[in-house]
Amino acid sequence: MGDRLPRKLAAILYADVAGYSRLTGEDEDATHRILTVYLDFISSTVDEHGGKVVHYAGDAVLSKFDAVTDAMSAAVAIQNELNERNQALPEERRVHFRIGVNSGDVIEDRGDMYGDGVNIAARLESLADPGGICISDAVRSAVGNKFDLDYEDMGEQTVKNIAEPVRAHKVMVSKEKGKATTDGEPPLEAQEKPSIAVLPFTNMSGDPEQEYFSDGITEDIITELSRFRDLFVIARNSSFVFKNQSVDIGEVGRKLGVRYVVEGSVRKSGQRVRITAQLIDVSTDSHIWGDRYDRELEDIFDVQDEVVRIIASTLVGRVAHAHRDQAQRKPTTNLDAYEWLVQGRELFYNGTPEDNKKACGMFEKAISLDPDYAGAYALLAETYARDWLTFWNEPLEKSLERAWVNAKKSVTLDDTDSQTHTALGVVSLFSGDLDQAHVHLDKALALNPNDTHALIYMARCDIVSGNADRAIERGTQARRNNPFGKYDLMLVPAFYMAHRYDDALNVGRGIQNPPTMMLCWIAASHAQAGNVESGQEIAKEFTDKLKAKLASTGESVPNSWLDFITKRWPFKEQEDREHFIDGLRKAGVPA
Repeated sequence: MGDRLPRKLAAILYADVAGYSRLTGEDEDATHRILTVYLDFISSTVDEHGGKVVHYAGDAVLSKFDAVTDAMSAAVAIQNELNERNQALPEERRVHFRIGVNSGDVIEDRGDMYGDGVNIAARLESLADPGGICISDAVRSAVGNKFDLDYEDMGEQTVKNIAEPVRAHKVMVSKEKGKATTDGEPPLEAQEKPSIAVLPFTNMSGDPEQEYFSDGITEDIITELSRFRDLFVIARNSSFVFKNQSVDIGEVGRKLGVRYVVEGSVRKSGQRVRITAQLIDVSTDSHIWGDRYDRELEDIFDVQDEVVRIIASTLVGRVAHAHRDQAQRKPTTNLDAYEWLVQGRELFYNGTPEDNKKACGMFEKAISLDPDYAGAYALLAETYARDWLTFWNEPLEKSLERAWVNAKKSVTLDDTDSQTHTALGVVSLFSGDLDQAHVHLDKALALNPNDTHALIYMARCDIVSGNADRAIERGTQARRNNPFGKYDLMLVPAFYMAHRYDDALNVGRGIQNPPTMMLCWIAASHAQAGNVESGQEIAKEFTDKLKAKLASTGESVPNSWLDFITKRWPFKEQEDREHFIDGLRKAGVPA
């Protein structure tokens, strides 16, 4: 008995990377950089929750706590944060940890920790999902209802090198959960919104040139469903990834993270249109509802409204027009104007200088046919705003002036449309009027909580208003709404302004062909992270490309590069402006 080492009761947290060998095999340097950042975060989180990191073993971390609740709090905080950070990375570069938490006797000797308590924690870690937590029955009993969490009893598990089966519980980790409740009161159940994606309706007209019309019908249905606060609706860009593909509905649901999918078709012939639509529950692969509409073309908006009303009432459990804040779109009564808008909108989404110019002409044509068409003015404003932002087609100040005139007109015509407020919010932001930008983007999101376009520009507002953490939240939310969108672009400056330069670079690496203005943020991030040479190379690429773009619109090289750049990022606080300029200077951007 005298030779027996002393033991003590402790809570043990064991974390290890899932698929580490694969990640290092694909890109060892990138994986190591991300892992280093994540391990530093885990260490600081353990310390903040009263624990101590006892041992590192490559990609694994062993920690101890005196209290089980502290270990549990740390585990949830770690996974919530790392899962959010991973959303900002390409899927193939995400580093997911598994975490096991146990309570038991341990042996402490020469700065390390041993014993069955540690071994069981390590075995529980192997049972956890990537990005998840698995706990022992002892931990589950100790925490009771002290956390707003759901648990799944995994039963008795036979694990390696442990004589007796271990009863394990899976912790259902989510951002909304994980906070301790008071006095052991049972937590309220979280109410999840029904999640839905609308796939591009198939063009059955036999005329490829009618493709724009079926796409327009799809987008209008997405827009109208998005107005319902009780629904979570995937944005148009991500739904349209599946256009012209033979898809498995279950796979679509998995990739977009939704339970319900709408699919259908459109056949337009002369002044008649046939629309079919069906609502599918991905989890059971069952058809909940379907219908076919044969109508005159002039009734197209009535058909859209009926489809939207039925889907919303089916999923939400009641007819929910009141949940749109009584915001009703005011569609044109001129169907020729509508068709010009739909065609222009398709070109606008292509995001090229040529298509942007063509879209501008189509929106102007729609307005000439219906001078009160608010949606056409809003989209026209955004084409000019894009010209200003990307140095396309026209002298810069002329583009911004035209954007302002059309955005103001759109809101004057329809104050209840999120699209018109988004347009005016964007132009106000680019003009440096942050207060008005917030007012109109807030209104846009109130009218349409699923408006990802408004959400990402609100993130840009947050960046220049000194709220980088909120911008990161909005950027991450935008990625959830639009998994295949390009919202990583806004996360790079958000991470930079939060002084998270490595995170900014990790996101930047996943952006294919970044826009010219994004290069200056990537260059500044490299410089601030100590990679000055890389920052200088990218800064030179930025200035060379910008010179060429300015020349194409008849603009001269700016007298001050730093003033030119920061004019497009009108920071409210001088210290934030200086923070950005500091990185640009370190990267060698000319003054």
